[in-house]
Amino acid sequence: MNDTATIFALALASNQNPEQHFKTAFQQLSKLGKAEFSSIYLIPCRDGVGADYWNAACLLRCDQSVSALSSVLKHMEADSGRVRPSHQISLDIDLIAWGTDLTDMQLNPKKLPLALDVKIPLYELWHHAEFKTEVSFPQVQVALSNSTLG
Repeated sequence: MNDTATIFALALASNQNPEQHFKTAFQQLSKLGKAEFSSIYLIPCRDGVGADYWNAACLLRCDQSVSALSSVLKHMEADSGRVRPSHQISLDIDLIAWGTDLTDMQLNPKKLPLALDVKIPLYELWHHAEFKTEVSFPQVQVALSNSTLG
């Protein structure tokens, strides 16, 4: 990875076998570059219909282009068995922002306005005013971290 690597801010969610899907996603993202993951939060379904979600964020530094990484993320979702539309989500990974420095990131206009389940984990990694909220949710106690995924 070179000095001009792009930083990608990602939001991850799952409410169907989330431990399995997060472990796989964390491993795959770590292979793409330098990945930093937030804690995992248990957050209710936005629509109040489906099961509670595991939500996390990732800052990924890698040499991929935005379109190339978007394609990789879509393949990861498909490989997890993702079905659209559905409230049974095996894996959802959204590209929230990208740039070469956290002080000058391009927010993905397709993802605005950001939902709480994106803001809360992302604020843990990137203290951007857009993500600050007073609402909190419990963290999932699970051994998924950079140190346990190697």
